[in-house]
Amino acid sequence: MLGIKLVAVCDLNEVKLEEFKQAHPEVEVFTDYDEFLQFQMDAVVVANYFHQHVPFAIKALRAGKHVMSETQACKTLQEGVELCREVEKSGLIYMFAENYPYFATNQEMRRLYQQGVVGEVRYAEGEYVHPMPPRESMRIAPGLDHWRNNMPPTYYCTHAVAPLMYITDTRPVSVNALAIAATDDQLRTRVKTSDPGAVILCRMDNGAVFRILTGGFAGYRNYYRVHGFEGRLDNVSNESVRVVRNAWEIGPEEHEEIVFKARFPRHEELAQRAGHGGGDFWTSYHFAEAIRSGQQPYLDVYRAVAMSVVGILAWKSALQDGAAFDLPDFRDEEQRKLHEDDDWSPWPEDRRPGQPWPSVRGQLVPSDAAVAEAEKIWKETGYLGL
Repeated sequence: MLGIKLVAVCDLNEVKLEEFKQAHPEVEVFTDYDEFLQFQMDAVVVANYFHQHVPFAIKALRAGKHVMSETQACKTLQEGVELCREVEKSGLIYMFAENYPYFATNQEMRRLYQQGVVGEVRYAEGEYVHPMPPRESMRIAPGLDHWRNNMPPTYYCTHAVAPLMYITDTRPVSVNALAIAATDDQLRTRVKTSDPGAVILCRMDNGAVFRILTGGFAGYRNYYRVHGFEGRLDNVSNESVRVVRNAWEIGPEEHEEIVFKARFPRHEELAQRAGHGGGDFWTSYHFAEAIRSGQQPYLDVYRAVAMSVVGILAWKSALQDGAAFDLPDFRDEEQRKLHEDDDWSPWPEDRRPGQPWPSVRGQLVPSDAAVAEAEKIWKETGYLGL
């Protein structure tokens, strides 16, 4: 249906590659990325570690391959500038594999918003709250330096901000944020060195304000709400969208509240079989359509970098107790020039004297018991992580 065929895979985990090869003997496997890029194929999906996508995406573009990149698009503003320039230079397709905008409810909210049901957005909320059992969390984050154990709490914000941008077709222009500080109790049971969550405020290009909540708090929740002057949209479940309007502003035959069953616009059966609420189908679908048409997708490099930079600047803001930071327009080369040397990064391998840790309290040190338990789990699973 999509016209996509998997022809090659590259990974450092030779054990997993061998298992994959046994199951899919028709697919070539590589451990060397440069050799992988020499294989005859049209496109590459970059799905390595969260904060290491840009060098691999740029190499693929220079090798003449279209690129779909997982989140986060870039780890610094400098990388964001480099990526935008490289996509422009290549003339190839770049797509951000952010799948949450393509939940059925978010696609339904976009349809209703574009019909003008609630008017222009003035305020919106996006929440991505994803708790995990400690054992499972440590299993997929092997090593104290693994990215999952060192990620600032604002960085995994695209699951919350991307759907709102998609629904309303707005862009962030400034950011404020506050981190929710880790407690001593948390350090006794986990090996993460970062705070558990954050609240981000984004000023959008139409003057609206978006509130973004990210974290691993109790009670899994994906929630999106859009307020316009003429009504409110929100997802009341994984299958339903609600429209609420003021009673005094509607006609006698109209309802103050209407609940819509969310349906995919097409390809319902294929989408329902995919992961992440159907989003995994739609990212692949739109990537393939973009390659065939030669037109950049909605989640192009500029939106990808903007969404990712929200998390970077939000962490800068949190470290300054909520100070405001302007977000550059990465479509504008003059603005890009102002940030082409901005390599500010809190990741362990980039940290310099005086640079920030992923907690507003400074360097967090997990308890000996938590480290011992984590190392036991890593040894038991032999898993290299995601």
